[in-house]
Amino acid sequence: MLRTTKRIAAWVIIIVLVLAAIPLVLTPVYAIRSVHPVSTLMLWDTVTVRPQLRDWVSIDDVAPVLLHSIVMSEDGQFCRHRGVDWGEMLAVVDQALDGEETRGASTITMQTVKNLFLWNDRSFVRKGLELPLALYFDLVLSKRRIMEIYVNIAEWDTGVYGIEAASQHYFGKPASKLTAREAALITISLPAPDLRNPADPSPTMRKLARRVERLASRSGAYVGCLDAD
Repeated sequence: MLRTTKRIAAWVIIIVLVLAAIPLVLTPVYAIRSVHPVSTLMLWDTVTVRPQLRDWVSIDDVAPVLLHSIVMSEDGQFCRHRGVDWGEMLAVVDQALDGEETRGASTITMQTVKNLFLWNDRSFVRKGLELPLALYFDLVLSKRRIMEIYVNIAEWDTGVYGIEAASQHYFGKPASKLTAREAALITISLPAPDLRNPADPSPTMRKLARRVERLASRSGAYVGCLDAD
């Protein structure tokens, strides 16, 4: 019985070590521009034979206003932090300790590693794993490459992955041709892609889009790290 328990424990440790090594090994590989990573959701769709729509596109072929809209809407300090926005994180912790409803504090980098290596839920376990992965990801990859991966693996509608597929899906045009208003609308659909339709926005969506459009037009130094290498 003791021998069996030890054998099981040994296998559990091996499995944990292998799973932990996957992001460490793959992250440097993902620094190569010709490599097109896939998310855990894409892999699950493949396993379950669920239809997917995906078309990888270079960041050079994405309208800059879309990138600016994402930064200003999702992670205003993207170009300044090192993977984790500790100011936002501490503010969320303070809110939780005070018994208040907390807002999200995930950076674009954290969302990217979650999509690549983890799963979708709001558990503290997943959040705890996100932090070191985001720090490592930011250390190895450039901001521009992180954004390129993010916009290409994000799910913009059920089974619709990447900004090129989303742009064609919603507006019938390539991502390089998105207008400022279209970029804002498609950006605000990210938190709830199955509920928000950029091609048929509700009054609330239009209001949010106007705000994001204003922010993107004034992004300036906030998006400097996204300039072409």
